[in-house]
Amino acid sequence: MADFPSKDAILQWIEDNPEATRREIARAFGIRGAAKIDFKALLKEMEDEGVPVRRHQRDRVESGLPPVTVIEITGPDRGGDLLARPVDWRGDDPPPVIRVQPREMDQGLGPRDRLLARIDETPGDDHPYLARPIRRIAAAPARVLGIFKRDSHGGRILPIDKGEAQQWVVGPGNDNGAQDGELVEAEQVGPKGRLGLPKARVTEVLGDPAGPRAVSLIAIHQHGIPDVFPDKVLDEAEQAEPAGLEGREDLRHLDLLTIDPEDARDRDDAVLAIPDDTPGNDGGFVLWVAIADVAYYVRPQSHLDTEARIRGNSTYFPDRVVPMLPDRLSGDLCSLHEGVDRAVVAVRMRIDREGRKLDHSFTRGLMRSRASLAYGHVQDAIDGRPNERTEPLLETVLKPLYAAYEALRRAREVRAPLDLDLPERRIELSPEGKVLSVAFKDRLDAHRLIEEFMVLANVAAAETLVQNRTPLLFRVHEEPDPLKLESLRETVEASGLTLARGQVLQTRHLNRLLAQAAGTDQAELINMATLRSLPQAYYAPENFGHFGLALRNYAHFTSPIRRYADLIVHRALISAHRWGPDPKADGLSDPDIDRIAETGELISNAERRSMMAERDTADRYLAAFLADRVGTELSGRIAGVAKFGLFVKLDESGADGLVPVRSLGDEYFRFDAREGTLTGGDSGVVFALGSRVTVKLAEVSPVTGGIILELLTLEDHPLPRGRGRGAKRGAPPRRKLGQERAREAKERKVSRRRK
Repeated sequence: MADFPSKDAILQWIEDNPEATRREIARAFGIRGAAKIDFKALLKEMEDEGVPVRRHQRDRVESGLPPVTVIEITGPDRGGDLLARPVDWRGDDPPPVIRVQPREMDQGLGPRDRLLARIDETPGDDHPYLARPIRRIAAAPARVLGIFKRDSHGGRILPIDKGEAQQWVVGPGNDNGAQDGELVEAEQVGPKGRLGLPKARVTEVLGDPAGPRAVSLIAIHQHGIPDVFPDKVLDEAEQAEPAGLEGREDLRHLDLLTIDPEDARDRDDAVLAIPDDTPGNDGGFVLWVAIADVAYYVRPQSHLDTEARIRGNSTYFPDRVVPMLPDRLSGDLCSLHEGVDRAVVAVRMRIDREGRKLDHSFTRGLMRSRASLAYGHVQDAIDGRPNERTEPLLETVLKPLYAAYEALRRAREVRAPLDLDLPERRIELSPEGKVLSVAFKDRLDAHRLIEEFMVLANVAAAETLVQNRTPLLFRVHEEPDPLKLESLRETVEASGLTLARGQVLQTRHLNRLLAQAAGTDQAELINMATLRSLPQAYYAPENFGHFGLALRNYAHFTSPIRRYADLIVHRALISAHRWGPDPKADGLSDPDIDRIAETGELISNAERRSMMAERDTADRYLAAFLADRVGTELSGRIAGVAKFGLFVKLDESGADGLVPVRSLGDEYFRFDAREGTLTGGDSGVVFALGSRVTVKLAEVSPVTGGIILELLTLEDHPLPRGRGRGAKRGAPPRRKLGQERAREAKERKVSRRRK
């Protein structure tokens, strides 16, 4: 007889087989003879604890929810209530939304947590069922996004993640109607054993992976980006009305205008520069930066607010945007369209002829944009090629803007923020979603102008709130970690350049390094290595400064349409200035203040999630762009070195591909993480960061974004090869190994001293 099962084993089996009866459970565990008596007693005990165990086939529920069932947490609703879905749903309609009433011990529940719960119907409530947790039963099952392939036993799922090679088995009845070749999302069924492939159940069918716009859809699902607004959020947005002049300063006489990309999806900032006529400030300017007053429409703890906090920011793809706010706000009431009245929070700043800020003040106003212009058109006008829209504004509006920018640029040079040169790719798509071209975006003075105006406005916001001791979220960028800095220095020295030692690192030191590399073959490598040495910026209520911008006080204020952090800063400004009869109505609320650190962490994570989704989407589009060029030769540089191969950045498209180490030759390759090199044990060939190479495009997978390359030349020379398969596979000389171990021991000793 099999070992008598534990409660947890039975519970896990019931979870995986929710339709099973007592007899089927006993058969599954091999319960026979006298053991049935003890087994029935155990099941009775579990029933008393609330575990649903069906006695007969007729007990099976065809529709609706049983009184006790397993639920999976999906997240909070707009009002903060915890919601869930039934794990086993047999109805024809979509599964119902269940409101969860957690106990004191259930704090910390999050998406994909599973509970055994008692279910009560709640007619007339916003949600048809209420769940009262009995116990947490298991961690959320693993999930996979992949291509469904049907076979004689049901099917298999081929993951689309580049880092996941293992297939998943889909048994009969678990395919959710998926057709061969369709993109599906699935979850693990049953425990994952040490042998064999994991089993999965298809939870959602996403359609043709090669269909129009499928690439960004894959990223949205893979990274869990919320892309559908709940009805209550949309209803709240639709009910919003334009703000009037009451309680606002009338700014409609100012020649404020917006400058954005030609395909801008929202316009939340307007600018203006006027020569300052204040005595003693010859050559100075009065600058205006007006930002959409999103806080007026998105009130604390509203449905709109809760959804915006969950999303954290808008996510931008080549073919679509997943906005933080519904289009009624982001594309209409909060977008500073030309010729219409719009509510704003504006800052008036005075600078001297050297670009130093003399003073600033904030106001809540109503503006009317003079024009909605594109970066390229503005730059063309300044360069002597105005069009019918920019010519009337050239002398009175655009030239003063550029003159003020020249002053700000001088101040920037004194401050010396980090000056990385990292071109941004632009992927152009056809209406059907096919990649037409991949190019690097032009970097114009028009772009830099807006950036400098926005940076100064962000500084003004942070300084005002610090002075008023009002809680806010700072944009924090800490100094580089010493170990990462040492790694950068080694890369620099290997490239024949220098980075100062023995002093407190400042951005001006890194800028000297970047200037050394500018115009050389090492420029891109040094820029990328410098970027990798820096920590990621984040949001926090504590002020640790912004290293990259060389600023002590910095907060995001200028993009509240697409960043929740900016909305918090707007609310803080409203509270600090006590605007309106009740600043608490759209200023900082008590819950905003109580959970401000949690909000900072939440939106920092959301920002990283969006960055990864945008990067993965770009990788897939680039792979699709190169798919019909397999076999062609391309040039590039080694951008990364690992034990398993080389990462090469291609010159033409900026795409990254992998050269597997097995394709480099039949010899031992020694990986040196410190130097960033792979060295052939027999041939002595060294593959190092920044080396110029020619490669052949060997394999491309648009679904995963994977690109496999074959190395042809290194620094314009054919690859030397090892001694071949018949020779002894060379290991590095013992002397080199000894030197390497001694160096590693020294590094460990230095590290212990630092600690």
